Amino acid sequence: MVLPPGGGARAPSMVDVAEQARVSHQTVSRVLNTPDAVRPATREKVERAMRELGYRRNATARALKTRRTGLIGVITPGHSAFGPNRMTLAVEEAAREHGFATALSVVRDSRPETVESSLEFFLDHGVDGIVVLAPIIAVAEAARQIAETRSVVLVASGAEPTASLDVVGIDQVRGAREAVRHLLDAGRRRIAHAAGPGEWYDARGRVQGWRQTLSAAGVAEGPLLHCAGWTADDGYAAGAELAPQVASGAVDAVFAANDYIALGMMHAFADHGLGVPEDVAMVGFDDVDGAAHLSPPLTTVRQPFEAVGRAAIAELFGAGGGEHTMLIAPTLIRRATA
Repeated sequence: MVLPPGGGARAPSMVDVAEQARVSHQTVSRVLNTPDAVRPATREKVERAMRELGYRRNATARALKTRRTGLIGVITPGHSAFGPNRMTLAVEEAAREHGFATALSVVRDSRPETVESSLEFFLDHGVDGIVVLAPIIAVAEAARQIAETRSVVLVASGAEPTASLDVVGIDQVRGAREAVRHLLDAGRRRIAHAAGPGEWYDARGRVQGWRQTLSAAGVAEGPLLHCAGWTADDGYAAGAELAPQVASGAVDAVFAANDYIALGMMHAFADHGLGVPEDVAMVGFDDVDGAAHLSPPLTTVRQPFEAVGRAAIAELFGAGGGEHTMLIAPTLIRRATA
């Protein structure tokens, strides 16, 4: 048993209460926040454990509008990809503009207990609201449970909002449509897509936009290659696989799921004696640093990370109340590869 505060012992946490009562961490949260939703017998068991442990809830852990701590929690996947890194920075900068500090919790796997441990950390530190960066579907699902106990905004392009959860993101489908439309306007009709990992919302949205645009134009889909990751090495492997079809004329353009994949594909095509855009046109996604200085400069879709960061913090301030989605449009950047 955890001793109550005093004598140098640490204060008991919600996890301690859950263990004492032999219930889940979520049940303890519901007793604290929505007690009427918990069965009386279970509620009494949790309350008895609180009394025995001397548990005292952090009184400053309330909705963002109270602004009692000036601290916002940010749950991030800690992925090395360009998009998640830029999004994390954008949210932190937007919070600072509003006079809030951020506490960062890196979630490197999508298990519910990992996300729940981040929630416990934030509750113990009295955060006023939480922004969850969830490019991966499983993390978004775990975030829905957090929204029952705290003001939460989910940053995910493609996730569905709930009654207690607002969603902010970038319109990946629209960005993909613009990329493929640009290739069609350039006269290309055999357009392949090198897709990102299938568990990512962004990858799914870009596949959807590619398919929709080709269908609307009455053009058959070119090859769909599924990359294992978002790196240039993944792109090189996809390019080497696709090169024979480019050489035969079966493929005359590629929409790459991000700029690093596009970079790797361009390298593979060059190694096979194929020129961009002479033999195959190319459009990437992200507009990473240096994309304008590739040879040739890469046509790509620029994501408005800063705007999304500001929108996420604004949603916390606005107390949107859930069931609201805000998708911000990306911008096609025309350069030489298409």
